Amino acid sequence: MMKQLKHNLYFKVAIIIALALLLLIPSAMIQQMVSERQRNQEFAVNDVSSKWAQAQTISGLYITIPYRRYEKRNVNNRDRIVEVKDFIYLLPENLEIKSQIEPTKKHRGIYEVVVYDADLSIEGDFAPFDLSTLDIAEEDLMLDGAMLNLGISDLKGIDKKVKVQWNDETLEFESGLDSRQISNAGISIPVQLDTSKLQAASFKTELDLKGSQQLYFIPLGKSTHVEMDGIWDSPRFNGEYIPDNWEAKENGFMAEWDILNLNRNYPQVWQGSEYHVHSSAFGTDFFIPVDRYHKTYRVAKYALLFICITFLIFFFVEVLQKVHIHPMQYLLVGLALVIFYTLLLSISEHLTFNYAYVLSMILTIGLILFYVRAILKLWPITLLTGGLLGIMYTFIFTIIQMEDYALLIGSLGAFVILAIVMFASRKIDWYNIKGQQPEEIPLDIPETDR
Repeated sequence: MMKQLKHNLYFKVAIIIALALLLLIPSAMIQQMVSERQRNQEFAVNDVSSKWAQAQTISGLYITIPYRRYEKRNVNNRDRIVEVKDFIYLLPENLEIKSQIEPTKKHRGIYEVVVYDADLSIEGDFAPFDLSTLDIAEEDLMLDGAMLNLGISDLKGIDKKVKVQWNDETLEFESGLDSRQISNAGISIPVQLDTSKLQAASFKTELDLKGSQQLYFIPLGKSTHVEMDGIWDSPRFNGEYIPDNWEAKENGFMAEWDILNLNRNYPQVWQGSEYHVHSSAFGTDFFIPVDRYHKTYRVAKYALLFICITFLIFFFVEVLQKVHIHPMQYLLVGLALVIFYTLLLSISEHLTFNYAYVLSMILTIGLILFYVRAILKLWPITLLTGGLLGIMYTFIFTIIQMEDYALLIGSLGAFVILAIVMFASRKIDWYNIKGQQPEEIPLDIPETDR
């Protein structure tokens, strides 16, 4: 019985398919491992950032003026007119920010996190504005509650006291904001508005700020100009606007943004919560370009292709060379292919992805070649197997590097693989796989037809 199964083509095909599907289990576990290691990296980044300071977004300066408004509400099943406190938001006419960034790397285990110290100079001015144009009764204006605000997303990053030159006065900011419409956190200081008209006013402040990973700005000025100089070799400009001008310098980079109020979707003055400014943020990311987990996860998706093609090579060797390979030998080779991904994941955490890929490929192919030579004892078949595996690994590596053309290259590669299989099997008689001569069947032809 076992001897018959050994020579049964359909039984062998069924076993190969079952083994390939079985090996998908450890392949899926490896993909989960990649996701887990990526979460560990994110946890390390968040842990270091939370102790230093998170990514920073700067909003300001701007003025808020509280006022009373009245609205109808249902209280105890009765309609009542209630008094509600709301705010008027006044944005600057001109806003100029100059920033000098000094990023550094901090380590948490095997992970690196980018933190920075930033020296910011913020200056600008407010244009005169008549508050009576807002259709708010003068008695409802709470001018004594007017505040000059500077939004800072993580106050933990402030290194020292912050003072502002407001016209001819020097004022010191206090922590907290009356309204969180523009920024969730920040510092503020009361300003005197003697009449319902905001007179022209200028401001200038210096800010020493710590942060991590990102530094963003919100263009609150009618005309906003931002300059950034940083000692970093791989800045990534993100957000709503890209720099109008940037260049790589000998020891860092320089970038400039010029943004008008026409480039964003909110006015210079508004009241209530009608507008949101966060979508207009822009700035620079100081991430360390680490894509090992993303690339390893993408490579792991091709596990079934690797397994199927390798098993197909062994199957054709069995058919064409009239040798027999045990299912356990198929399984061990399949496990060697799966181990490749754990090697790639672990080595890439200490070397660059490309070096880790090449080293993992050499180790895996070497192990498989040693095993194939031992079980088949045929150098031509061994070298052919190694060559085909090398081509496959090179092909997948090319797909990973060319992300924009991955689908095109993958489709062409699958077409070529199928063409090679069809060409290699074109002369195989699948009905006479053992090479036996077909039996002659006598034809019973009537005498009249002879």
